[in-house]
Amino acid sequence: MGKQFALGMILGWMVAAPAWSQQSDFEEQGQKFNTLLYYMDQLYVEDTDMESLVETAIVNMLEEMDPHSVYIPAEELKAADEPLNGNFEGVGIQFNIFRDTIMVVSPISGGPSEKLGIMAGDRIVTVDGEVVAGTGVTNKDVQRLLKGPKGTLVTVGIKRGNDPQLLTFEIIRDKIPIYSVDASFMVAPGIGYVKVNRFSKSTMSELYKAFAKLKQAGMEDLILDLQGNGGGMLRTAIQMADEFLSEQKLIVYTEGRSFPRDDTYARIPGRFEQGRLVVLIDQGSASASEIVSGAVQDWDRGLIVGRRSFGKGLVQRPVNLPDGSAVRLTVQKYYTPAGRCIQKPYDEGVDAYRMEKFDRYETGEMMSLDSLDLPDSLKYETRLRGRTVYGGGGIVPDVFVPLDTTDNSAYFSSILRKGLDNRYALTYVDSLRAELEAAYPTEDTFLEAFEVTDAMLEAFQAFAAAEGVEFNEEDWSKSGDAIALRLKAMMGRNLLEQSTFYRVISGLNESLERAIEILQDGTFEKANLAHNTF
Repeated sequence: MGKQFALGMILGWMVAAPAWSQQSDFEEQGQKFNTLLYYMDQLYVEDTDMESLVETAIVNMLEEMDPHSVYIPAEELKAADEPLNGNFEGVGIQFNIFRDTIMVVSPISGGPSEKLGIMAGDRIVTVDGEVVAGTGVTNKDVQRLLKGPKGTLVTVGIKRGNDPQLLTFEIIRDKIPIYSVDASFMVAPGIGYVKVNRFSKSTMSELYKAFAKLKQAGMEDLILDLQGNGGGMLRTAIQMADEFLSEQKLIVYTEGRSFPRDDTYARIPGRFEQGRLVVLIDQGSASASEIVSGAVQDWDRGLIVGRRSFGKGLVQRPVNLPDGSAVRLTVQKYYTPAGRCIQKPYDEGVDAYRMEKFDRYETGEMMSLDSLDLPDSLKYETRLRGRTVYGGGGIVPDVFVPLDTTDNSAYFSSILRKGLDNRYALTYVDSLRAELEAAYPTEDTFLEAFEVTDAMLEAFQAFAAAEGVEFNEEDWSKSGDAIALRLKAMMGRNLLEQSTFYRVISGLNESLERAIEILQDGTFEKANLAHNTF
């Protein structure tokens, strides 16, 4: 009888199958999947977590399609959108976990913590009466404790300096800006520099402020730094490119199986259509960064300097699912004005795709562009001057800058991996904050007068040794100057502003140094660009 029952089940499925043949392939496969879930839920030998199984299936299906179609669970969706929206809701601090304590690196300008007088160097000991110091607190714990809806109250107990008493602050959470422009300053007479870390809703308003400040300081030429910028919103990339191109210039076009070709043109008088432009890119520059640099390159508007960009030429659209989760689904490819799709191949799987930019070290591409295979099939011509540019996998720069490894050493790498430079800088600034603020009230005074002394470096070496990184004389001879510069940059950021870090560290930015040379030694003029026709 048991055999008859088992046979009946199998035959039952076989009988049901032909009814599907009249349906569309989409309906047929959907019913097939739902039927499998039903029998797994009803018949599987053990209890099943259907939600987990379905989410795993979705993730694996998307990975089979392309590396950029991704599933986002409902509880993670809001956090995933925050960098693109340009804000989140919380107390408004930048923090580090330092010696098992939440340390305020700086209050965010205009946020509720700054308005209450919370200061850099403050240590958060309690949150709503819960002790959070010395308890193994993690970054995720801090997010859980301090982020929350606008208008809600959180009470924090803060230890400041050597005061034995905790200071109590009642913070009303509010919208907190996430800044896209890390720094903007003059790097040489007439040459402005802007570092952009993402393309979000707030990026353009930040960029307009940076342009206004730099033009007031005498900017005639611009270096736009998109190194490490992984992209963001397509619309923001279009708006940024529009600032550099005159009206009716094609910026980008997109098309996909379900979407006809859609051309997007420059349409407004840009704030920097005149003046020499250099855009910095590297292997971490992707998506929106490649749209901007591709449009600038294809219209002979400026020079692209650095190393080949990541190579993401796919456009995602958010698709909401019934349980509040979502999929960012690839729906189109985008093309530069010369017709290039710069999406790199992904037919060897997601893991190989994600490792490709690291493989460039092994192939030698980071040191020499000659190692990159650029067949004629990938050649395109720029729109005005007919210069050769390449598609098929990222934006190839006009001026290649090899990765500078002269300061590299095992000792330096260990320091960076463990974050010891930042931790030491936090300790140093926190111990002398009042004196340092009095001595260096502005970025300019800090850059001009602050020095990392031999005594500081000896103390840092001892600190690193205590953290398990033994001093190495040979490595120090290679990396000591770079370590000292990073320490000054970290101290400047902790004492003053985020931009202070970039102003100090600019000497280690080899692409920036090359860009300044290009604008000063006649290289830009020899490139046969059309920048003065816009």
